[in-house]
Amino acid sequence: MQPVQIGVIGTGSISSFHMDAYQSNPKTEIYAVCDLNEERAQRAAEEYGASKVYTNYLDLLADPVVQAVSICTWNNTHAQISIAALEAGKHVLVEKPLCRTVEEALEVQEAVKASNKLLQVGFVRRYDTNAQLLRSLADQGEFGDIYYAKATTIRRLGNPGGWFSDIERSGGGPLIDIGVHVIDLCWYMMGRPKPVSVSANTYKKLGNRSNVKYLSFYKAADYDGSSNTVEDMANALIRFENGASLLVDVSFTLHAKENEGSVKLYGDKGGFEIDPETVIVTEQHDTILNIYPQTDHKGFDFEGAFRNEIDHFADCILNGQTPISPVEDGVEIMKILVGIYESAARGEEVKL
Repeated sequence: MQPVQIGVIGTGSISSFHMDAYQSNPKTEIYAVCDLNEERAQRAAEEYGASKVYTNYLDLLADPVVQAVSICTWNNTHAQISIAALEAGKHVLVEKPLCRTVEEALEVQEAVKASNKLLQVGFVRRYDTNAQLLRSLADQGEFGDIYYAKATTIRRLGNPGGWFSDIERSGGGPLIDIGVHVIDLCWYMMGRPKPVSVSANTYKKLGNRSNVKYLSFYKAADYDGSSNTVEDMANALIRFENGASLLVDVSFTLHAKENEGSVKLYGDKGGFEIDPETVIVTEQHDTILNIYPQTDHKGFDFEGAFRNEIDHFADCILNGQTPISPVEDGVEIMKILVGIYESAARGEEVKL
């Protein structure tokens, strides 16, 4: 069987995780890369052995050799590139979030239906080995009815600047960039209940903290310390049709003692934590037990999850399977994200 010929659109930082995973999978081959920055695209092609280099994604999509694409571009281009790729007969793996608005998300969903091609949303946290273990246990009823979850992703100094802090390109700040990961992970672990309402707040108090001189942090390639149009912090209570709820708070910058990440879910038969390490809580023998499953990583394995995600994408293409993060889920998560921003702007609960 010939390997699936892959085109990677956008060769910035996140694309390296895609390309590393494609390169290690014998079922895929990186055939083409595309970036507005030709020099950066050329470097990626040389590193990963791509045969073709493009600076216009439409030219890449017109190449008949390309069978599938990874879209690793700014959020404001996800929808238009995804739709163009589907219309060109390519399978699509698009980085999270699916897009910036519910309207865009529905347009992408319609394009998927019309194309007979698959689109997989890059909700990479779902593909982590520990997450898959816990999901399988939940499917077997280990935790019973999962009725409450709470997730925190706090950065005390972590606004990457550049396009991340430009609301026109990103669609938002920490909520849509890093909050989307834990919101989706909790929703997926809860069995994807229908979201019905959101009550939320966003804050713009500290900006991008470009005045901090004595601590280093990740900066986007187009970092500009004078520009920031996104929120610093967001929190939300999300309610679901089955009565379950999710409490979440995220930040790029906050006067916190340290960075903090936690994901915790609670059911009527047991509970579990995913971050910072995997722990199962259960009742046995008339007491409460904390169980630490033996896997290769105590917590989230970033590189391993990307490998699993790319492997799954290839298998879905070759076997005609539906991905575990289909376009429909991208639409639902977009409804939640937009609802959070709308609730914060209006200062009241929003029905979804």
